[in-house]
Amino acid sequence: MRRINTTLAGVAAAAVTITMTATVPGLNASSAGAAAAETGTTYLVGRGVSDSTGEPAETGMMGYADLTQNTTGLHLRPRSRAFVIADPKSGQRIVHVTADVGMIFQSVRDKVLARLDERFGSRYNEQNVMLTATHTHAGPGGYSHHTLYNVTTLGHHAKTLNAIVDGIVDSIVKADADLAPAQLTLSQNSLTNANVNRARTAFDLNPAADKAHFPNATDTLSTTLQVHRSGRLDGIINWFPVHATSMSTGNTLISPDNKGYASYHWERQVRGVDYLAQQRPDFVASFAQTNAGDMSPNLNLAPSSGPTEDEFENTRIIGTRMYNAAKNAEGNDPVRGGIDSRLVYVDMSDVAVRGEFTPDGQPGHTCDAALGSQFAGGSTEDGGGGLPGLDGSNPIAALVSGLLYTASPALKACQAPKEILLPVGTLGMVQQKLPVQLVRIGDFYLIGIPAEVTIVSGLRLRQTVAEIVGADLDHVLVQGYANAYSHYLTTPEEYGANQYEQASTIFGKNELPAFMQVSSELATLMKDGTTLPLGEKERDRTHEQLPTLQANVVLDAPPLFKSFGDVLTAPAAEYTRGQQVSVVFAGAHPNNNLRHGGTYLTVERKVDGQWVRVHDDGDWSTKFRWARYGVAASKVTITWDIPQNAAAGLYRIRYFGDARGLLGNISPISGTSPLFTVD
Repeated sequence: MRRINTTLAGVAAAAVTITMTATVPGLNASSAGAAAAETGTTYLVGRGVSDSTGEPAETGMMGYADLTQNTTGLHLRPRSRAFVIADPKSGQRIVHVTADVGMIFQSVRDKVLARLDERFGSRYNEQNVMLTATHTHAGPGGYSHHTLYNVTTLGHHAKTLNAIVDGIVDSIVKADADLAPAQLTLSQNSLTNANVNRARTAFDLNPAADKAHFPNATDTLSTTLQVHRSGRLDGIINWFPVHATSMSTGNTLISPDNKGYASYHWERQVRGVDYLAQQRPDFVASFAQTNAGDMSPNLNLAPSSGPTEDEFENTRIIGTRMYNAAKNAEGNDPVRGGIDSRLVYVDMSDVAVRGEFTPDGQPGHTCDAALGSQFAGGSTEDGGGGLPGLDGSNPIAALVSGLLYTASPALKACQAPKEILLPVGTLGMVQQKLPVQLVRIGDFYLIGIPAEVTIVSGLRLRQTVAEIVGADLDHVLVQGYANAYSHYLTTPEEYGANQYEQASTIFGKNELPAFMQVSSELATLMKDGTTLPLGEKERDRTHEQLPTLQANVVLDAPPLFKSFGDVLTAPAAEYTRGQQVSVVFAGAHPNNNLRHGGTYLTVERKVDGQWVRVHDDGDWSTKFRWARYGVAASKVTITWDIPQNAAAGLYRIRYFGDARGLLGNISPISGTSPLFTVD
């Protein structure tokens, strides 16, 4: 690959001396100690975890585009995990956030940055904040400002958007307050039984040299950045490519899926973190995405199939395998060097691509965003993912496509061989001016791409940056699902396969070469210590949003002759480990209060005459289910799968909710089950 110049396509070419981030108040070499020559650079690192749970009832879920998949409760609370990493010598810092959400939309990024600016001024900004999603398909949707993503939620859900923003901002605030001297190490190993290529036909169209990097057509690289403070392991960020789709389109309980389970398992079950009691947990484990576009956790290549036929068990198993890989990785390499970051907004619908980035060596161009006919059917291996009722074989869809071709032959030619289903760019339904980011943590680099990147696409991006900055290939990763969302990113060779991933590569066959070109120029700017203007962002669409047509809470009332909190179905008197306890309460709509930092339920054991909380709705063993009963009444079912290590004794289950009155006032309610024993 040839060296390129520092002119970024579509953006002002003049480069200036770098002024990336203002010096951080209070950070200097003496406060963090001198750089450790033998073990690596001493950084300042802060960690934060915060609740980001959206609406758990009657809200369309984000990911599978299934109109019937509306939330009915909560299995495991989604969270945002933030790491602030600062160089005490230069004062530069970066923020890395992994949020248990389907996507980071520009709506989320803009609100987070505005809130950070209010609190910190320029300390955290467009350049040094990297927001990423685990891409769980089991969370509430409706939080985008672009209409395509609010179709299955019948409009915009401001409450869920604010819940996600609140969680992300709070996790960053906590990480900022947690800064302490730390050393970073990088460990890598191979995880071979946690993903499978769901687009093998497309993968096989790539050149042999690319395919040789991926035996069995899978990317098995597990990379873990470890945070060591005062001689102990205090936190990790792990990157491994696998879709968070262990939970199926039939699931309606909010769940962070396999990535979130891996975090929960290490934090809560292994290290004993209590999310409700600890503002600064002793350990934070963030399981981030990388180039997961064609990597499925459903090892049998069917929804909810593999390793077992139980989606909850599959979530736990895949999550545990990611944890084991990160925990047991050997060969920790000290991270050395400074902190740096670059971000630019590029109109990806109008990039002139130089021949050095295209497979045939010829110049190319990107197109206005368009979805192909195969998008409508979704991913058959993971389930869902398209537009309901717009299957490519549908004669109405074929008629629409034909009309579109007649109206825009230039778009048809640019998007070929894709058959266009919907010109989402022309219609303003998706974001086209997108952020591309490059972050440096010592000798480790992250390429922030706002897309679902296939493994060969990821390889080419990594090779592009690694060659320019002089880094080892394994020290350069793609951070997918970063800062915004633009569907999939396949190679030009894969683009001809006419599958779901290619139909969702919305800017045409030259989209990957365009991202490579932008990434190469960011790498050159970083290497040379220069920067350039941010570029043109899309307009703020906050005030263009229409409220959702999904049901809103008007009034809560208990069932006839009952009161809020009454037990409608009591537990048995005795249980043994491995059994499930179930209690039904007269409740209220959970969307009245999302209870961030709190819980809808507790499992309590009597210890020395006092009731002690042992589990809550942030635990894997509990499930909170809501159902409307009549017009205004609600039934809440709480289940507890008794762990094998549960202590024998006397237990009870409590419910906490909030009821809306006739005048719109919201009041807390609660209920307590009869006592039962576990032997």
